[in-house]
Amino acid sequence: MVILTVGLNHTTAPVEIRERLHIPETALPAFFELLGKEAAVLERMVLSTCNRVEVYAVTHDPAQVQAAIPELLAAETRTPLALFKERLYYHQQEAAVRHAFRVAASLDSMVLGESQILNQVKAAYQMAQAQAATGPVLNALMTRALGVAKKVRTETGIGNSPVSIPSAAIGLAKTIFGELQGRRVLVLGAGEMAELAARHLRSEGVQPVLVAHRNFDRAVEVAARLEGRAVRFDHIRDELRQADIVISSTAAPHYLLHQADVEELIRLRRNRPLFLIDIAVPRDIDPAVNAIDNVYLYDIDDLEGVVAAHRQARQQEAAHAELLIERAVASFQRWLQSLEVVPTIVTLRRRLEEIREVELERALGRLPDLSPAQQDVVRTLAQGIVNKILHHPTTELKRQSVNRDGLLYVSALRRLFGLHDED
Repeated sequence: MVILTVGLNHTTAPVEIRERLHIPETALPAFFELLGKEAAVLERMVLSTCNRVEVYAVTHDPAQVQAAIPELLAAETRTPLALFKERLYYHQQEAAVRHAFRVAASLDSMVLGESQILNQVKAAYQMAQAQAATGPVLNALMTRALGVAKKVRTETGIGNSPVSIPSAAIGLAKTIFGELQGRRVLVLGAGEMAELAARHLRSEGVQPVLVAHRNFDRAVEVAARLEGRAVRFDHIRDELRQADIVISSTAAPHYLLHQADVEELIRLRRNRPLFLIDIAVPRDIDPAVNAIDNVYLYDIDDLEGVVAAHRQARQQEAAHAELLIERAVASFQRWLQSLEVVPTIVTLRRRLEEIREVELERALGRLPDLSPAQQDVVRTLAQGIVNKILHHPTTELKRQSVNRDGLLYVSALRRLFGLHDED
């Protein structure tokens, strides 16, 4: 049996292609049914996120399934095959196992070490189970993938440090305020990065989120996405007195906040700390503001420096994570090889022969008066019993090996006779 992965991700396809191939959760049952109609597909799972679409399959005919999956993706999403076929990657056996482990451990993510992918893999596996689409191989693969991902996060620091501008901003805000729950944030402008930073802050419990823009309708639009409130741009002085965190990303050609403005603001705030994130180019806030007590100003270069330092730290932790994954891949390969029919039959025969030999020697030791000819009769009898016991399981395993449930027979036999190899 062969594990096969067919898919594309953020490294092989732009977002305009990924979004066309994305399969929403409501459409997954129909796609599972479509995959299940392929006779060579024994087990199946689908991972569909904003950054990847992947089909995992177990098959006895990888060439046939590898050709079929792109066609099925095209049919399900109504996307011309020519649009994405050259962007697909294909992994088999050990490469497929390694890929699954790296995806779950976020080593294949756009943001190295991000935590969201682990929940997405878990959800995809649960969906496949709900559709009765998995079997012994994918169950083992996903159980070990989730396990190794947790091990990577526990034994390495790959998820500890921020690696994006918004996450760096959150990390710095926490060093200033500690808990962010209930802190008030004011967003000046409506740049994409500012909105993303505000969204991240909101996920940390920051509220309310206020949005100011010279175009009030634009402020209303952004505030709605952030579940916040729009304020008019000429009222920002009043809002600054109450805000704890300010994210500024306007297109103004000059400073919006000067040193004198912020000195007056801090006096009115009675020296309550103020965290200013200036990600505008050109800058919105006079850098001299940083000299004011209880004011913490970071511009885009400051944040990039934080990101670069932490990204390097994550890369170092990723090397450790790769070692953990390689060990897990080797262990899984040993288990997978044990499910092959011929090795199982050989192992079963060896186990029964060991039992036969031990019991035969014990019996002959209790019958010291038997002649050599009589001993041969007893040995032949014991050998015949072993052969009779092996005949039906051997025949049935070979017959079932070409069927969808073949691996269940192999797995059950190994468990019943205690033939499982140590990892």
